[in-house]
Amino acid sequence: MLTVSITMTLGEKLRQLRETHDLSLRELAKQLEDVTAAHLSDIEFGRRFPSDDLLRKLAGFFRMDEKQLRALDTRPPVDELRRMAQTDPVLGLALRKLASKEITGEDLLKLTKKKPGKPE
Repeated sequence: MLTVSITMTLGEKLRQLRETHDLSLRELAKQLEDVTAAHLSDIEFGRRFPSDDLLRKLAGFFRMDEKQLRALDTRPPVDELRRMAQTDPVLGLALRKLASKEITGEDLLKLTKKKPGKPE
């Protein structure tokens, strides 16, 4: 199981890797092919996220484990949650209730760490 402490975003990590390799956005785009410097800039600033294919290329280029980079991707798993809510009506109801409350991400993480049936 991969355990990652998110101390930086995917974009920040990619910028760090690029700068460590002393590459400009244009140079990196040229090395990766089929991607523009503007697209890479948007990823670094968190305005866009890389496709699975581009993430694989970036991991390979920087000789990193793809899972480590993917762990920094902060996008919510919308498609997966939608599928789960459609197959489990109770989960769907719970997600709708969560959406209507002011519950933080930290609150949800605390709930996932609690043992079922035991008070915190």
